Amino acid sequence: MGKKIFITLGSQKFQFNRLLKAVDELCERGTIEAADVFAQIGYSDYLPKNFNYKKFLDRDEFSKEMGKADIVITHGGTGAIIGAVKKGKKVIAVPRLAKYGEHVDDHQLQLIKQFDDLNLICPCQDTNKLEIALDTVRGTKYNSYESNTINIITSIEDYIEGNCL
Repeated sequence: MGKKIFITLGSQKFQFNRLLKAVDELCERGTIEAADVFAQIGYSDYLPKNFNYKKFLDRDEFSKEMGKADIVITHGGTGAIIGAVKKGKKVIAVPRLAKYGEHVDDHQLQLIKQFDDLNLICPCQDTNKLEIALDTVRGTKYNSYESNTINIITSIEDYIEGNCL
């Protein structure tokens, strides 16, 4: 397939074995070229058998792996998603779910829905549908990320100036 995939699972103390196993199975079946995959697996205790990984990456390593990727597969964390879309990567976001011990609650479902509503990412609620998500992300044009920081700063400055006159 020739498309580099970077998997990032964040640095919080939660495993995401379910996602790593799903990618391993796709590599095993030849759906994904294992040589094209690299993962930062964080606190997961499942160790991939078919693709390269490292528990944690320093900032430079992370930037290098992200830079090589065409597609980023990540958990539903805001920082991970925004970091990837800011770099123009196609993102598949899979929510960590409380019922699997992947997080304390299911807030990532709502975060992913919001990013999907903005047409920034491809959501994948079920790891059994990861192959479909990969096909979808490859053939879909997503919106570019636009920061709202300038508008927030301008609003604060206007408020301060208005109250200090």
